[in-house]
Amino acid sequence: MQVSKDGRGWCVGTAADVGWIAGHTTAGVSITTAIPPIFDAYATAYEHALIEDLTTHTSDQPWWLAYLDTGAHDVVFPHAPRVFLYWNWPYVLVQAGPEQALTWRAGGHIRHPHGALPDLFFPADRSWLVSALWDDTWTCVGGPAPLIHTWNMTRRPMPARSDSTRTHCRRGWFASDDPRPG
Repeated sequence: MQVSKDGRGWCVGTAADVGWIAGHTTAGVSITTAIPPIFDAYATAYEHALIEDLTTHTSDQPWWLAYLDTGAHDVVFPHAPRVFLYWNWPYVLVQAGPEQALTWRAGGHIRHPHGALPDLFFPADRSWLVSALWDDTWTCVGGPAPLIHTWNMTRRPMPARSDSTRTHCRRGWFASDDPRPG
């Protein structure tokens, strides 16, 4: 199935496109609640600068963008079919790219008052995964260690919400670790 936006058609994803995530995360307060334990490294990060870093370290390919249907936030394509992840939460999944990740969702969101990234996204080759659970104020990232280590991995205060040029990031945490990012 395809949906239209910006004068072109976009492929809508199916359960098969997220099967590598569905059922492979664990309940709890660790990073593997959002990211399956299949990557070399993990981190938590805050929003827009993340796209620039991911684009720099990813070959030219489509990205899958997923928008969680909470009933309160823009899913971009409200009439598109849903795929279900985590606790049977409905997502609209569309194949697009980094530019659309930055521009498609407009208006306020829990993670950013002036718009927000998709709730979950990954490249077609599945080399990394970005996911934010619906009530989190941070974004979880799993991927190859060199990608994760490109970000500043030290604890420091979060940047001001209006600062979209820095990425606040810390090494991933697991159930036995401090459950709070940053």
